[in-house]
Amino acid sequence: MVQSLETMPFVLNLDTVNLTDEQFWHLCQANRDIPLERSAKGELIIMPPVGGISGNREANLITDLNIWNRQTGLGKVFSSSTIFKLPGGGDRSPDAAWIKLDRWEALTPEEQEKFPPICPDFVIELRSRTDALKPLQEKMQEYLNSGLRLGWLINPQDEQVEIYRLDQDVEIVSFPVSLSGEEVLPGFVLNLPI
Repeated sequence: MVQSLETMPFVLNLDTVNLTDEQFWHLCQANRDIPLERSAKGELIIMPPVGGISGNREANLITDLNIWNRQTGLGKVFSSSTIFKLPGGGDRSPDAAWIKLDRWEALTPEEQEKFPPICPDFVIELRSRTDALKPLQEKMQEYLNSGLRLGWLINPQDEQVEIYRLDQDVEIVSFPVSLSGEEVLPGFVLNLPI
């Protein structure tokens, strides 16, 4: 039997341990080869590496977003290696993220250097083959609770996208689809499947 390179995220319940933001920062720095996140509930999540198909899809998403951003100069694009300290709780790493330039520049250099204490204006989460859908939906809700303006949960397994907007119900659209960045990312279009 061939073992997959992808495995499920591993969640540690830290009810009895209350990591401060500084302790979490140091934990991540001491374990740079282990992608960590912390949920709004305080759970420590060890994120597994993705396989080739998911890695390629993620790279394509970031590339498309970054090309649009370079043309418009409206903000900053971030990869899945970036952890954001969300105002609503949690320290999360979306697969791709974008922050409007004036919001990014309002952060101090130290805030920009560490885990930025800001929720992105836009995020993409890409469900890999072994990801359970519910934890990704909960993660998207954490972004919304922190002020996310637009988010896409791309689900190749079910050939659909869940579109998250501030103060609106989740919209589900099926592949093939052309997604619009709406007023958040004016002129940005992503055609799926990728």
